[in-house]
Amino acid sequence: MAEINARDMKLVQYLSEAYGKERELEMALQAHIAMTAKGPYRNRLQQHLKETKAHARQVERRIKKLGGGGQTVQGAVGKLTAVAKGPLHAIRGGGEQERMLKNAKTEYFNEHEEIATYLAIETLAEKVRDSETAKLARAIRREEERMANFLQGQIKTLTGAVAREEIPAALRRAGAPARKRKKTTRRPTTRKTGGAKKASRKSSPRRSGAKKRAAAKR
Repeated sequence: MAEINARDMKLVQYLSEAYGKERELEMALQAHIAMTAKGPYRNRLQQHLKETKAHARQVERRIKKLGGGGQTVQGAVGKLTAVAKGPLHAIRGGGEQERMLKNAKTEYFNEHEEIATYLAIETLAEKVRDSETAKLARAIRREEERMANFLQGQIKTLTGAVAREEIPAALRRAGAPARKRKKTTRRPTTRKTGGAKKASRKSSPRRSGAKKRAAAKR
């Protein structure tokens, strides 16, 4: 087998990191799905789990094509990380909506980490003229971005549900008490206008007398 060159070695390094993250999220998603009530959110998580598994397979194939073979170690590390985090997710306090909200925030964070990872792979591949790796990274990144956008809306929805579940309606409607404003006294301001001067000019006896004399001459 030919020795892997520096270019492909760096690509394999980045792809292996992505592979490990995909394997970690695969297990995390399975745990989150088990904690999520039936509905659109759970359906989207199940769909993304399929996408995540597909991403891992695609990345693994690309690593092998570039001459790498250490992705098994990265996958094992990712799974061990997910196993370590699993119990922490399971004991998240609060009601059902609160637990789902915490999971959604974790997923949102992870999606953006993946977006950054695949953006780096895409850029590196473009710089070294590896169009196949760039195309793969770009396609996966776009799927991660779509999931992140969904989670952004889901976080808003779940936060509203938590507010309705845990805060009485009267307090939600009342809002924060308004602050009293200090009364300020303003000094009256006088503006000089030309109106008074014009009025005085019109009523001037000198002017009215001149008009009378002019009329008499006519």
